[in-house]
Amino acid sequence: MANPPFNVDEIDAEKMKDDKRLSFGLPGVNKGGKVSNGNYVWMSFFHSYLSDKGRAGIVMSSQASSAGGQEAKVREAMVKAGDMDVMLAIRGNFFYTRTVPCEIWFMDKGKPAHLRDKALMLDARQVFRKVTRKVCDFSPEQEKNLTSIVWLYRGQEDRFAGLVQSYLATAREEAQAACFAPLLDVLAKAEGHFAKHSDVTELQTGIQKLTTDAQAFRAAAAALAEPDATIPALTDSWTAMQPLADQAKTLLKEIDHWAKLAQKAQEATIAAGEKAAQGKKHLTAIAAARVALTGDPEIHLTPTGALKRFRYFEGQAGWLLSRFPEGRLRDVEGLVKLVNQAELAENDYSLTPGRYVGVAPEAEDEDFDFEEAIKEIHDELETLNAEAAELAETIAKNFAELIV
Repeated sequence: MANPPFNVDEIDAEKMKDDKRLSFGLPGVNKGGKVSNGNYVWMSFFHSYLSDKGRAGIVMSSQASSAGGQEAKVREAMVKAGDMDVMLAIRGNFFYTRTVPCEIWFMDKGKPAHLRDKALMLDARQVFRKVTRKVCDFSPEQEKNLTSIVWLYRGQEDRFAGLVQSYLATAREEAQAACFAPLLDVLAKAEGHFAKHSDVTELQTGIQKLTTDAQAFRAAAAALAEPDATIPALTDSWTAMQPLADQAKTLLKEIDHWAKLAQKAQEATIAAGEKAAQGKKHLTAIAAARVALTGDPEIHLTPTGALKRFRYFEGQAGWLLSRFPEGRLRDVEGLVKLVNQAELAENDYSLTPGRYVGVAPEAEDEDFDFEEAIKEIHDELETLNAEAAELAETIAKNFAELIV
């Protein structure tokens, strides 16, 4: 594994011209006698160090996979050697100090005969999670999903099925672990208290509906069978979970809704208590309202955490089964394609995955939360405004010093 420096242009070509490690030839040389770009020097070095069954994974600038000139000739020789195994494209912002996208080159000198003239193109630029506004990475499950595609490429369908099975088993466990009793109990107590001070008709209706929906979810979750390890059985298990995933989504919205209603009732109770307590030394009504929902401040998270985890793992299984429904490798638009030497030759031996896999159809995000998105934008705007004000103050101060 290696992460060599990208686009180095200070390598002395005269010293390198007879280096036995450059079996594919020397990349282009500029007028100053320097190798114009060292990317393929590193690639040749790493390839030369591999044993007959050696593998390498190398992080490289995304420019290298389609570079022209003498670099293209070196790349052609590398491809024809048959050791290029997998090309993985990654979006920008995966480095902590750079925003540039990159690619990981996987070489394998021990490839089986039926794969010698092929290379797997895997475009993962749309697979990521946001860590911060400026940094992205892969979740553990995203890493496993991408790895499982390589398993299929290598004929390891049993490992792919095992991963799907683990996702569905975890989803089943989370669905059956969802416990609504503590939540409904504290809601009932809060409703009884708030009813003395404000209109809780809407809250009562919401609690009744939540109780009914929670019971239906629990019954459906209990009926889920343990998933088998065969693809048809796994597909049946995933299909059986999809209606339950929709119910979980509805329940999450309901719980969020009752929380807002309870907050509204609590605010009304506090307001009534403050009015009644004017001129008095005690604020019993206010205190009671504030503690009505705080027997356990995290009580509402007990079912929501299980529901979210259920939907998450059901979704991971769905991501894999919807793209590889037979549990075998196939071309997926915008994600993966297995290419042969002839197709590589038609594309000037480019190793850029996006050139082969195409563009995936835009998928609608069912979990998109408009309010949360607006909040994030607002928070980011506040941060930027604060930075702008600080920068303006620094500039004004510098100008003042220049004038003096």
